[in-house]
Amino acid sequence: MEKRAVNGNQREKIKLYGFNNLTKTLSFNLYEICYTKTVDDRKAYIEYINEQYNAERLTRILHEVANIIGARVLNIAVQDYEPQGSSVTILICDGEGEQLLQPTLRGSGTLLAHLDKSHLTVHTYPEYHPDGGVCTFRTDIDISTCGEISPLNALNYLIAKFDADILTMDYRVRGFTRDIKGKKVFIDHELVSIQDYLDDSIIEKYSMIDVNVYQEHIFHTKCKSRFDDIDEYFFHFSKDDICEEEIAEITAKLNKERDEIFYGRNMGWGYYEES
Repeated sequence: MEKRAVNGNQREKIKLYGFNNLTKTLSFNLYEICYTKTVDDRKAYIEYINEQYNAERLTRILHEVANIIGARVLNIAVQDYEPQGSSVTILICDGEGEQLLQPTLRGSGTLLAHLDKSHLTVHTYPEYHPDGGVCTFRTDIDISTCGEISPLNALNYLIAKFDADILTMDYRVRGFTRDIKGKKVFIDHELVSIQDYLDDSIIEKYSMIDVNVYQEHIFHTKCKSRFDDIDEYFFHFSKDDICEEEIAEITAKLNKERDEIFYGRNMGWGYYEES
């Protein structure tokens, strides 16, 4: 049997009969949270996010993801939206894929792609609370592959690129392939937790919860960054510009936003007073 390395560990590679038909899908939700004091600052933050994460930059990030997982780019579709947000889709295959397809321009700045067996997608959603000053920027990323390509290898790169406050990650292996004796193989790599593929520096930065359904090859990990410096959440001002009472009020709002996203439910203010 051949062997391959995962996080520095050599693991046996299953010898298969024919093509590897397993579909491996890694989905991210990444949330970046910010606090703005004025409506003008809020608008400036949204403009800043749109500039930082426009379709051109997202395309470069997905190109690098394709390089990391050993995939070949076949086609690209990109779109920036008004008033905010962007989307990018990249069609990929393994190194033996067809010739690179040229993107076709259709309509107002939209590039369309035809899907083959693997793809990368990213969508951004800048958002804000109408009253409370809290802004939340969400990025959705999906990496769907089949064959030998493993989307898990791109985990650390993507997390570092977006530096999110909250992460939710879903990984699922679907379908089956066969080994050389004809026995069905429903997953071709060892996996206990998505956390097994994360660098130590990322594990130290976040509090994490796993919700896994092993018999269905479904893995779910939620991550919440440690709240160390409130200045990291302020846009165009710092804690030196406000009083202690206001710092405490904003801290409660930020914690509420972080926890509601992390746990996936609305929480009352009493929860934070008791905490």
